[in-house]
Amino acid sequence: MDRIATITRTTTETDISVTLNLDGSGKADIATGIGFLDHMLTALARHGLFDLKVRAKGDLHIDFHHTTEDVGIVIGQAFARAIGDKRGIRRFGQALIPMDETLAEAAVDISGRPFLVWNADFGRPKIGEMDTELFEEFFRALAFNALITLHINRRAGHNAHHVAEACFKAAARALRMASEFDPRAGDAVPSTKGSL
Repeated sequence: MDRIATITRTTTETDISVTLNLDGSGKADIATGIGFLDHMLTALARHGLFDLKVRAKGDLHIDFHHTTEDVGIVIGQAFARAIGDKRGIRRFGQALIPMDETLAEAAVDISGRPFLVWNADFGRPKIGEMDTELFEEFFRALAFNALITLHINRRAGHNAHHVAEACFKAAARALRMASEFDPRAGDAVPSTKGSL
């Protein structure tokens, strides 16, 4: 079964199209108009082994908020559609990723219960032109639209670029683990309730 989804979302603020293949090879084709976000989404695809295509046009003349949040919404919606009924997946995933002085941790539950716990301080308000507070907005939009519980923690680090990149790589690895098929599970839904 192909776990691929394409979602398009158009508002007065943004026009976004995402194609996500959960069983890809890490290919990224990203164009959001925000260079640093493109860099982070490329890392998300590469380390999650997802094929991810993103096209986003937003009101960047105002700021990067709407585009960043809405890209998270659409990627989350694509993830929820692609994962399907969740039969046979591992459901839980976690990763602890070092990047030089930085250590970031992510844990995910593909539970159908959206939640984000975010503990990542950047020590400065911007990386280049991008507000560091927007990373939390991205991951909140992703988690709530993918219907997952996601915890991200910065355990160590002070270089803001490293912190952001380690958080995205940790999230990618945790999502990869959680969405992979468990060879011991067959086609069972990983829940005592029988559905997620």
